[in-house]
Amino acid sequence: MKKQGGFTLIELVVVIVILGILAVTAAPKFLNLQDDAKVSAVKGLAGAMKGAAGITYGKAAVAGEESKETGYITVDGVSTAVKYGYPTNATLADVVDGLDTDWVKNPTLPSDMTTSAAVYYGYEGFGCIATYTEAADQNTPAVIAVEGTAANCVVDNN
Repeated sequence: MKKQGGFTLIELVVVIVILGILAVTAAPKFLNLQDDAKVSAVKGLAGAMKGAAGITYGKAAVAGEESKETGYITVDGVSTAVKYGYPTNATLADVVDGLDTDWVKNPTLPSDMTTSAAVYYGYEGFGCIATYTEAADQNTPAVIAVEGTAANCVVDNN
C-alpha cells in the first residue's frame, strides 16, 4: 500500500504562527500610510500656493500693481485684491483652485502650535498645515510654509 504525502497538523500550525508573527511586525509599517498621505497633500497644497502667488505677482507686475499696498488684478474673470502684488489672506482662494472647497480654512491647531496673522489650511485636527502670510511691504513677499507636529511635516520652507 502506498503511503500518502501531505502536511501534518503541527506543520500547518507552525506556518500559521509564523505568518501571524510576520503580520504583527509588518502591520504598523502600513497603518501610518494615511498620515503620510495627508502630510504629502499639505506639502502639495503649499506648492500650489507658492505657484499661484508667483503667477499672481507676475500678473500684478504687468498691471503695475506690484508696488502698491492695495491693488486689484483680474484672475479668471474675478477682480482679486492684491497687496504688493501678492494675493491677500482673504483673496488667496481666488487664485488657488479648490482651496475653499477641498481644504479646511483655519482648522483647529494642536495646542503646542502657535498662531500668527497668517491664514492656515489643512485637515481638521491634523498636526500639519500650510500657512500663507500676505506680503508685509514691497521688500517682504508673501510667505508660504508647511509646519506642524505630525511626523515628516516640517520641511525646508525656502
